[in-house]
Amino acid sequence: MKKTTKARATKNIRAAKTAPVARPAAPKQYNPWSFSIYVYWFIILFFIAATFYILGRSHGVLNHRVPLGNSAMVSEEALMQASDYYESGKTKLLSGDVEDAIDDLTTAIDAGNPTVDMYILRGEAYMQTANYAGALEDFNAALDLNQTSSVAYYDRALLNMRMENYDAALADINNALAARATTDEDILQLRDLYAKRGQLNLWLKNWDGAIADYTNSLARPDGIVNPSVYAERAEAYTAIGDYASAIADYSAAVRVISEQIQGAPTSDERESMSSNAMSYFEKSAALNVQLGNMDAALNDLESARTIAIALNDTETVDHLNALISELQ
Repeated sequence: MKKTTKARATKNIRAAKTAPVARPAAPKQYNPWSFSIYVYWFIILFFIAATFYILGRSHGVLNHRVPLGNSAMVSEEALMQASDYYESGKTKLLSGDVEDAIDDLTTAIDAGNPTVDMYILRGEAYMQTANYAGALEDFNAALDLNQTSSVAYYDRALLNMRMENYDAALADINNALAARATTDEDILQLRDLYAKRGQLNLWLKNWDGAIADYTNSLARPDGIVNPSVYAERAEAYTAIGDYASAIADYSAAVRVISEQIQGAPTSDERESMSSNAMSYFEKSAALNVQLGNMDAALNDLESARTIAIALNDTETVDHLNALISELQ
């Protein structure tokens, strides 16, 4: 009986040892990776974006001071500052800082949506650096945007005159006059337009056309009279043999110089104006000789000699003394 009881107890113990033991449910563990994965991805994306930004600047894609093609992307900063670069370029050009002005104007143009004024101003800057091809391209671009821009036509006429394309220059002046008639642009005065066309006609030996344009220029109330307009009309009068009208124009040119010389801002400009007056007196003297007006010719030469002495131009003084001696 005891053995049986002992055997059962032993069997129960063994069964208890081999039976599965129920364990309490483990509490739900917090996984830190489920939150920090977002932080890690944010950091990764940040470095990717920074890498592309650096590579973009190194290749000039985001650098808005580098010339861009039509399909290139520009930065928002460049778009917002285009007008600022234009104003900066204009200021630098007026102060004589031409190269930096071109840089700023190029930035303004490359930023997108360039204006007529941007192209015109950079074209004028290119002209000052003798980059005539660049200037012509910009004036053409300005006219592509606005075919009635009298300033663009006028500037292209000046460019064509420098390149000795006189027929093209004359066509541009005519277009500028036509555009000016329909657009009130205070910056461009009719007095200057007619004077420039008169100069072109003078160079083309269209004497009557030159006289008509110079006369039209002098009749305009706007702007300041340039004494060279009188002197150049005198050349046209001389070419057709109207010496009396030419003498009158040289006298008018000297009169204008005498009125304006005190307002000249620098001594160099005053000396230049005086030198021109001296030349006009000598030309008038030659015409008076042709007409037989010896006394008038002598007076002109003596006036020219007085200016030459004031300018300390000894060579011209000697030359005029010789002419005066011949007339006396």
